[in-house]
Amino acid sequence: MSADVVEPKVAAPPPPSHHLPEFAQVMGHPRPLWMLFMTEFWERFAFYGMRWALVLYIVAQFFNGDATGEAPASELYGAYLALVYAAAIFGGYVADKLIGYQRSILVGAVFMAAGLFLITVPSEAFLKLGLATIIVGNGMFKPIISTVVGKLYATGDGRRDSGFTIFYMGINLGAFIAPILTGLLAEKVFGSDGMPAYKVVFIASGIGMVLSLVWFWFGRGQLKGIGAAEGAMAGTGRLLMVALGALVAIPAFYFLLTIEAGVLNWILIALFVAPAVMLLVEGMREGSVQRDMVIAMLIIFGFNVLFWMFFEQAGSSFNFLAQNIVNRDLWGWEFPVGWFQSVNSIAIITLAPIMAWIWVKMGSANPSIPRKFGLGLIFNGLAFLLLMFALSSLVDPETLKIPFWTLFMVYVIQSVGELCLSPIGLSMTTKLAPVRLTGLAMGGWFLSIAIGNNLSGIFASSVSGEGGMTVASAHAGYTFGFWALLGSGVLLFLIAPLVNRLMHGVK
Repeated sequence: MSADVVEPKVAAPPPPSHHLPEFAQVMGHPRPLWMLFMTEFWERFAFYGMRWALVLYIVAQFFNGDATGEAPASELYGAYLALVYAAAIFGGYVADKLIGYQRSILVGAVFMAAGLFLITVPSEAFLKLGLATIIVGNGMFKPIISTVVGKLYATGDGRRDSGFTIFYMGINLGAFIAPILTGLLAEKVFGSDGMPAYKVVFIASGIGMVLSLVWFWFGRGQLKGIGAAEGAMAGTGRLLMVALGALVAIPAFYFLLTIEAGVLNWILIALFVAPAVMLLVEGMREGSVQRDMVIAMLIIFGFNVLFWMFFEQAGSSFNFLAQNIVNRDLWGWEFPVGWFQSVNSIAIITLAPIMAWIWVKMGSANPSIPRKFGLGLIFNGLAFLLLMFALSSLVDPETLKIPFWTLFMVYVIQSVGELCLSPIGLSMTTKLAPVRLTGLAMGGWFLSIAIGNNLSGIFASSVSGEGGMTVASAHAGYTFGFWALLGSGVLLFLIAPLVNRLMHGVK
C-alpha cells in the first residue's frame, strides 16, 4: 500500500519552526498527527473495504454470475483505479489555489461518501456514477491529507520521517481491517459464501467514509490554522465554485469509465506525454545536467507503468482466481475471498522495518535507485512464477484448484517488490525534477501509475478471456506476466549504470 503515501504531491516546504503553532505532544509527536491518522484510517477502510468486492459484484449483479462478465468487470476496475490516480493531479491545485487544505479534505470526503452509497443502487448507471463521484472526491482528499501531515513539522525536524511512518501505519491498518470486516459482513452475517451481500460491503465502506469526514470535521481545530483557508480562499464563493466544478467533473469521469479501456489508455498516455515534453524542455533550458536528470526520471516512469500493470491484479484477476481456482478450505473452514486483500497490508507492516534495516546494513553496497526498481520488478515477477508453478504442477485433478498457500505467498512476495520500488518513487521524483516544475513531475509520476492501473484491467481481462478464467487461461496470462516482469527487471539492472550517470549523483 505504499503507493498511497503521497506526501510530496503538493507539499510546499513547511514554515519555519517559529511560525508553527505550539502543539501538545502525544507519544513524541504533535497531537494532530493522531487525528489525521484516524481520518486516514477510516478513509482507507472505505477505499479498500469495497475494493475486493467490486469485480465480484459486477459479475454477480450485472451478468447473473456468468463468467463472461469477468473481462468487462476487470476493465472497469482498472479504469476506475487509473482515474483515481489521475484525479489526484488536480487536488493540489484545488487546495493550493482555491479553497485551502482543510476544506479540500472535507469536500473530498463528502463526495467519496456519496459515491460509495450510490454504488449500493443495483444499477450499472449508478455503479459508474458512484465510481465517478469517488474518483472526484479522492482527488481532493488523498494527496491533501498527506501534505497536512508534513506541515505539522518544521523544516529539519528529525521526527518528520517517523511521523509519516505512523501515518503510513494508519493507511495499512485501515487497508488490513477493511476486507476482513466487510468480508465477514457480506459472507457470514448478511449473506453466505455462495451469495455474498455485496450491498452491505458498500454500505459499510460508505459508513467508514462518513466516520473519516466526522473525525476530521471535529478534529480539525487541533491543527490551529494549519491548512485553513485564508483571505480570498475563505469565501463561500470559492467553496461553491469548487463544489460546482466537482459536480461538473463527475459526468466527465463517468464518460471515461464508459469508453473502451484501450481508448482510455491512449488518453492517459496523451496526458502523460504533455508534462513529459514540458519537463524535457525545462530540463534542456536549465542545462545538460538537469536535462539528463529528467531523462533518467522518465525512464524510471516507464518501468513504473509495468510494475503497477501486474501488481494491481489484486483487485481484479486475483479475486477471480481466489474465488474459482484456489482451494480456500482450511481444515473445514473456508477462507473468505476478500481476506486475501489484507495479506499485502500485514506483509507491508511486518516487512517494512526489516527492509529498512537491510538497506541501512548494506551501507555503501545499498542498491541504487534504478536497481531497487529493478528488484521491485523482479520480485513482482517471482510472484507470477509461483503462480505459473502452481497452475502447471499443483492443480488438484479432482477439484481443479491450487493450494491456498500459493496465492497467500503471491501477495507476500509482491509486497517485497512494492517495498523495493514504491517508497522511493516519490522521493526520486522530487530530487530529479526541475525545481520550477516539481508539481508537474509529481503529476507525471501519478499518471505513470494511472496508465499501469488501466493496463492492469486490460491484462486481467485477457487472463479471464471471453468465457471466464480457467486454469489454462490463468497459466497462460500469468506466464506472460512473469516474463514481462523478469525481462523488464533484468533490463533495468543492465542499464542501471547509464541511468545512474544520467542522475548525476542523486541517491
